[in-house]
Amino acid sequence: MAEFDLNKVRDEIDELDARIQQLISARASLAGKVRDSKGHHLPPVEYYRPEREAQVLRQVVERNHGPLSDREMLRLFREIMSACLAQQEPLRVAYLGPEGTFTQQAVQRQFGHSVMAVAQASVDAVFQQVESSEADFGVVPVENSSQGMVSHTLDRLFGSALKICAEVELPIHQNILTHATRLSDIERVYSHPQSLGQCRHWLREHLPDTECIAVSSNAEAARRVRNSQDAAAIAGRTAAEVYGLPVLFADIEDHPDNTTRFFVIGRTLCPPSGDDRTTLLLAGHEGAGVLYRLLAPIARAGLNMTRIESRPSHQGKWDYVFFVDLDGHAEEPPLAQVIEELEGIARLIRVLGAYPRAVEPHASKQSFEE
Repeated sequence: MAEFDLNKVRDEIDELDARIQQLISARASLAGKVRDSKGHHLPPVEYYRPEREAQVLRQVVERNHGPLSDREMLRLFREIMSACLAQQEPLRVAYLGPEGTFTQQAVQRQFGHSVMAVAQASVDAVFQQVESSEADFGVVPVENSSQGMVSHTLDRLFGSALKICAEVELPIHQNILTHATRLSDIERVYSHPQSLGQCRHWLREHLPDTECIAVSSNAEAARRVRNSQDAAAIAGRTAAEVYGLPVLFADIEDHPDNTTRFFVIGRTLCPPSGDDRTTLLLAGHEGAGVLYRLLAPIARAGLNMTRIESRPSHQGKWDYVFFVDLDGHAEEPPLAQVIEELEGIARLIRVLGAYPRAVEPHASKQSFEE
């Protein structure tokens, strides 16, 4: 076997690093040309195209054959695109804060770190920032795989003219953050109600007599316990880093595939990307079979419905609207024809968003993902 020459390998790495840097700079120059072709003085929101980024990231997954995982390659390319977009001025993205929340992680997953992420105290405040153009986009949680829908986000979508521009699916790993060194020293546990629900069985088994206190966010939970020796927070590792809390127990969620879905909200509808999802708001006329009549055109077209949720319309007692997620883009057949048919049937129909499906690692590459 030939002798391993460490210095030679290091020289090759240095040469590759120089080439990679040159290529990134060339990509940034091309991004600048795209920006200039649209108008040099336009705000950054005019250059950001979620559908185009989704297409690029899908190609990254298809090209990847290791040794880096799809997840790592996606993360690297998101950061490159983020930096290229922010050459003149970064996007301003409002999110449900405070700093250290899973929603902040969703912002970074979708936009990279080269944006101005602005924490807001409530879902309402995120919507208001985007509606008033104080922010270019907003990021809000919409559902969790084990705890269901975030009803306030749906209610706010019902009352707003904003559109869903993208979706983010974030694996959620919950941790016990505390200065206590033993579980027996913990007298109180703070967390968001959804996180308490996601860890219900673990809490029942390991902290059965401990008081569980619901707060506005996991980051707020971490803030409350950062100077306490007898309290703990359930939160992510980002909150642990932000608030200087040790992780006593990691990954305490009851379901290992625990995932939260987030919506990116903006002011315009996105063009098709080739692999899209559409969210409709529907309401029918009074009478028997109202839901059947609304869903029949969808079934006849063979469209895949991935979610349906009912919410009070706030326009009359026992009056409801339906939020429906469908595979496909609202502007493309067969969904475009279904929407046209529904307009003649429904009492209310609105396209809340048509947006790229979340780009995830390829399932067939699981072997080197783990």
